[in-house]
Amino acid sequence: MDYILLALAIILMIAGIAGCLLPVLPGPPLSYLGLVLLHLTRFADISKNLFIILGAVAVVVTIIDYIVPIWGTRQFGGSKYGMRGATVGLIIGLFLGPPGIIIGPFIGAVVGELIFKDDFKYAVKAGFGSLLGFLTGVGLKLAASLLITFYFVKALIA
Repeated sequence: MDYILLALAIILMIAGIAGCLLPVLPGPPLSYLGLVLLHLTRFADISKNLFIILGAVAVVVTIIDYIVPIWGTRQFGGSKYGMRGATVGLIIGLFLGPPGIIIGPFIGAVVGELIFKDDFKYAVKAGFGSLLGFLTGVGLKLAASLLITFYFVKALIA
């Protein structure tokens, strides 16, 4: 049973990191769940305080991830079309490798803003805000998931 839980925990850790880039997967909560499964095995013993802290990090980052893109978009005068465009651009950009992950959301946000308002200068400015907010959210989620992964590996090795 321990090996099954360990395998599921590893899958959840990988899915958690992938979820930082894929908008349909909640990255930090999946990573945290992987840590919980690891704790249920005989392979690792994780302190209660660490569980509370990492759980709080996962929850806070997940909540902030919904706020930061809206804030970035609004700071630059963007709309929900820009945010949706950034998400579609990211999904398409994933197939183009690392440059696509950065360029895709920006192009998607600009196209989304052009659909909303036919003004290229506005669309580029708002698209940049959408991209900035989006990438900030991705960075926060990735940092949280990597932190949880660090403690996962540390607990597994120790």
